[in-house]
Amino acid sequence: MRIELVNTGTELVLGDTINTNAAWLGQRLAGLGVTVARQTIVPDGIAVREAMEEALKRADVVLVTGGLGPTNDDLSRDTVADLLALPMTQDESIVAGLHAYFEKRGKALSPSNLRQAMVPQGAEVMDNPFGTAPGLYLSAELGAVMGFHCHVFLLPGPPRELKPMMETHVEPRLREWLSLSGSWTMRYLKITGVGESDIVEKIEKDLEAIQALDFGYCIGKGDVDVRIAGAPEIVEQGCALVRARLGYAIVSEDRKIIEEVVVSKLLELGQTVATAESCTGGFIAHRITNVSGASAVFGHGFVTYANEAKVAHVGVPEDLLAEYGAVSEPVARAMSEGCLRVSGADHALAVTGIAGPTGGSEDKPVGTVFIALASKDGETVVQKRYSPGTRDRFKLLTSQAALDLLRRRLVGAE
Repeated sequence: MRIELVNTGTELVLGDTINTNAAWLGQRLAGLGVTVARQTIVPDGIAVREAMEEALKRADVVLVTGGLGPTNDDLSRDTVADLLALPMTQDESIVAGLHAYFEKRGKALSPSNLRQAMVPQGAEVMDNPFGTAPGLYLSAELGAVMGFHCHVFLLPGPPRELKPMMETHVEPRLREWLSLSGSWTMRYLKITGVGESDIVEKIEKDLEAIQALDFGYCIGKGDVDVRIAGAPEIVEQGCALVRARLGYAIVSEDRKIIEEVVVSKLLELGQTVATAESCTGGFIAHRITNVSGASAVFGHGFVTYANEAKVAHVGVPEDLLAEYGAVSEPVARAMSEGCLRVSGADHALAVTGIAGPTGGSEDKPVGTVFIALASKDGETVVQKRYSPGTRDRFKLLTSQAALDLLRRRLVGAE
């Protein structure tokens, strides 16, 4: 199955808006076992027609994003109707939905919004509970008279509207069509704590020896995805090899990021975690609370950036700070154990380090960090790591290592 994306919007071409939709759609489609054959970004106007016509000639499925708004440069509906020679009619159910949408917000429906109720004859309306622009699905049969044999989905541009529509309306159809067209699948094994070159050394030659297996790597934010694709039995053979070589370094096989895995495991175990952060300034807590359901497993997060805060909030003894300094194994240990005691959580993560670019020394250069994990039913462990670079990169890698320390304890992989 050949799938193409047409992303419309002058703001995308100018770079005023980053095209995150294309990346997200590519990932969702890959998860279904299909890769995007071509992606086209075009400004509003005549270029929309040219791009859509070319894609309709080549592809089995075309996903068009944007151009469904109320203004005269929102041309996706009109363009596809013209290409397929379909008359446009006003859909009264959309009109009613628009009235309800604006009444709920205390606003009057403007005549321009009625453009969004115009539908090519035969198209199926895909409801949009998060905006005013409904999506449209046009089956391959609708374009047969004009020589097109391609399924077309018109999707809104804003991600908050596009993503639910893709998941609810588009993906179920694609799954059905893919199941009829043959067996092919793709799996992503997310690895953390192992560099890309080391991963390559451990698995690449043996993966290359598996006939008809397609694989590759993608460096993420503190992790590496190993992509395995092919027939289901071949994919499982490749995944088994990666599991055997990399073991507990595998965070997930369904593209879940480490904080999602940690929250899920804590929920499963009925346990909680608290944090005491110095050099990361609350970034670990931020990542945990970005996950839906985190409130059930995370109740306390302390940002103890100053020495006074370490003493006051998590009970670090002043003599430890005086003797060893804030960036040290004893202080990290005391932070985690104090956090555990004060919060009453089952686990407590603590980090203290030097993010830079200033503040380092010969003994403790910029990038030095101590990460500690204390648990009610486990021994406190402290790791010393060195992650030089920008402050943002330092925070990311430190938070990743801290979350992985907890993940490994939760799954029994210490």
